[in-house]
Amino acid sequence: MGALHAGHGALIDQARAQSASVVLSIFVNPIQFNQGGDFERYPRPLAADLAFAEAHGVDAVFAPSVEEIYPQPQVTFVDVGRVAEHMEGQFRPGHFRGVATVVLKLFQIVQPDRAYFGEKDAQQLAVIRRMVSDLNVAVEIVAVPTVREPDGLALSSRNRHLSAEERAVAPRLYQALAAAARSIAAGETDPQAVKRAAHALLAEEPRMRVEYLEIADDPEMQPVARIAGPVRVAAAVWVGGTRLIDNLLCQATLHK
Repeated sequence: MGALHAGHGALIDQARAQSASVVLSIFVNPIQFNQGGDFERYPRPLAADLAFAEAHGVDAVFAPSVEEIYPQPQVTFVDVGRVAEHMEGQFRPGHFRGVATVVLKLFQIVQPDRAYFGEKDAQQLAVIRRMVSDLNVAVEIVAVPTVREPDGLALSSRNRHLSAEERAVAPRLYQALAAAARSIAAGETDPQAVKRAAHALLAEEPRMRVEYLEIADDPEMQPVARIAGPVRVAAAVWVGGTRLIDNLLCQATLHK
């Protein structure tokens, strides 16, 4: 959706390394927003984004208007069901319906062989993969690892909304997820115990308000009752007026 940063650069660079031609779409999609004023507030530095794209070797940028993508009221939508129910789907009703719908439209317009998505939005990645599989869309979905600041904060276009004080405490989200990952790697199988420890770390920072912190299977994104294999520890927090999301893929250690 634009406001490009090094995380997007990693997507472009991997596409560039694997492809004869690279097309970058930039479109702030109105039907995936459900927070009041969030769509209007979303940054749109198109000139800077075009320069960024050129510097990373993009062959073409597709930056349509809302009227081009939605020339008439949209009455057909893509609903990916259970993969989209929890976490982001619970707290942002209709969000993934909007995401899946616009991504399918972009696939139909651009007709790519491969499409690159970041693991930072792991549930979105799972939704797109399931949509492509269920609807027999002829595109390979390539996942690219999350790009982080040196202090662990996941790169996001929303980070620019953080004040200096808020930016200083924002890495606590990653620290809590990393602590959860260490607990799981050490053999903890009770998701409630893992979540309690992560919540305790987040609660130490009064500027941070937890919206959700969940442990879900991968790729179905369903909360687990017991940790017995690969899981995603995912969270959304508010730091001041800015909502941040992050996740880590964790591997349980099975003891005989």
